[in-house]
Amino acid sequence: MAKSNPRKNDPRRDQPTDEAHQDEFVFGRHAVEEALREGSNKTINKLFVQKDLNSDPVRVIVDKAKKQKILVSQVPKVKLDLLTDGGNHQGVMVAMAPYAYVTIDDLFDHASGHDPFFVILDNLEDPQNLGSILRTADAVGVDGIIIPKHRAVGLTSTVAKVSTGAIEHVPVARVTNLAQTIKTLKERGLWIFGTAMDGQDFRQWNAKGKVALVIGNEGKGISPGLAKLMDATLTIPMVGHVQSLNASVAAGILMYQGFTSRGGK
Repeated sequence: MAKSNPRKNDPRRDQPTDEAHQDEFVFGRHAVEEALREGSNKTINKLFVQKDLNSDPVRVIVDKAKKQKILVSQVPKVKLDLLTDGGNHQGVMVAMAPYAYVTIDDLFDHASGHDPFFVILDNLEDPQNLGSILRTADAVGVDGIIIPKHRAVGLTSTVAKVSTGAIEHVPVARVTNLAQTIKTLKERGLWIFGTAMDGQDFRQWNAKGKVALVIGNEGKGISPGLAKLMDATLTIPMVGHVQSLNASVAAGILMYQGFTSRGGK
């Protein structure tokens, strides 16, 4: 079943928020192509292209922008380096309205017609991790990501770059209180799974039904208050000397197990 995209053509993307009043810069060919595919002249304000760069991929991007009546600005490489803080921009960057967050109800609408599969991130701080998780979430059909409003990374240009366009397809809800949100999800029939050293081997996890997977902070794991709310916990067995995994790697392993146990659909 095709999923609706609550972020696409969402008028809320054009409205200023308390968190951001300035444009976000999205750079790199894949990320820019995806932004142009999902965006419109209302959300993308300008395309910056490196001067004297005339490769086929860049020409395709410029043609798409012109068809959407987006202003194209030829700039020297040094300006792109400055605007992207030395990022790997590959000669292209767009200035666009900040990414909008959706509501919990929007996430359920996104999962209309099937049991929802959500991922909850407990105070994740690294934008690289959030971008990678979004990319994997899109690959396995996760219906939405839930993040806290405070003390955690949000949707930024770095996240967009790392997600290689997945940020346009996976809706993200940002909530004030994760514990209360989890209680609300339980009231709506979801089973909440977290990670713990003494949890069930993730390879036996059956993620069928209405489920949410909680991924903890990079250094501290799931906070004690949230840990008490888990219906069950999972662990990833390891035989090496380093008994921990990067948050995005662990999330990817668990999301793919969820995807597999749900029938790969």
